[in-house]
Formats: sequence, C-alpha cells, structure tokens
Amino acid sequence: MTGDGCRAEPFSEQHRDALRAACEEDREVWKIYSLNFGPPDFDATIDAFSGRPNIRTFVLFDGDELAGMSSFITIDPSRQCLEIGATYYRPHLRGSGFNRRVKDMMLARAFESGIRRVEFRVDIRNQRSQAAMKKLGAVREGVLRADRITWNGHVRDTVLFAILKDEWS
Repeated sequence: MTGDGCRAEPFSEQHRDALRAACEEDREVWKIYSLNFGPPDFDATIDAFSGRPNIRTFVLFDGDELAGMSSFITIDPSRQCLEIGATYYRPHLRGSGFNRRVKDMMLARAFESGIRRVEFRVDIRNQRSQAAMKKLGAVREGVLRADRITWNGHVRDTVLFAILKDEWS
C-alpha cells in the first residue's frame, strides 16, 4: 500500500527487530494502549495480535524510514466494516502530518476493497488521538463505558469514531 510519501507493508519477520526498536522509543505511551507493544512484551504481543485471522498488521514507512505500525482490525466482510487501530508512530513523526497521510492511504484501500464503514476506537484518556480523529473528519459516535480491560488492568472507556465511505473524500 502506498500513499503521499508513505507506504505500508504487511508485518513480517524481516520487520521485527526494527519495529521493536521503534516501539521502545516511547515507553510511556503504551500505558494508554489496550495492548503493550513496548518492552518487555513486544514479541508476545505482536505474535498474538498479528496472528489473528481478522487482523492485518502493517509496518509503516515515511520514505525509507520505518515510522511505526497500524492495523486493519475486526475485518468483517458481511458488515462491510473494519477498524483501523493499534496505530503507533515514532515520537518525532507525531504532529508532522504523517498520521493524515497514513490514514488517507488506509482509508482509500479499505473503501476501494468494498468496505463501507471504518471505525476508530480510542481510549478516552488519549486526547491526541481524539483530536486527530476529528481533524480527519471522523464522526464521534459515542463512548463505550468500561469497554475493555487493558494489558495493565485499567478498565477503559472507549470513544468510538467512524467514517462512512460516502462521507470520505
């Protein structure tokens, strides 16, 4: 998958070491994620997560630089719906416009493949991601209270955003 100066490659073993190193650059951020892709859990988490049949994990590149990861999650062809999530960018790329380029690339791929609804599920504590969803044009549909228990035991409220195919341009 390619976009405006960015590309996504399906996660494979050749990416493991570089992606692990990238995920170690911001150890604090994992506290507000459902899963811990930081140390010491990276290998077990990436194996369990990317091994699920309804998930496609991508390693992201900004030019030739490994920039992070994102996934198509809960791919449901019968509902023509999926979630974009488990997104992580190296700290120096946050606020640079990289997120917009990646999301445009991923949304285009999803909608071109027959998906009509793309969801984003954001921890209510993650203000930066909520702002990014609004900037992207995603509609805030509500809060799922006590939606999940994260890797560190936090009972998380999840803000649900979505973009429909006919809303996206």
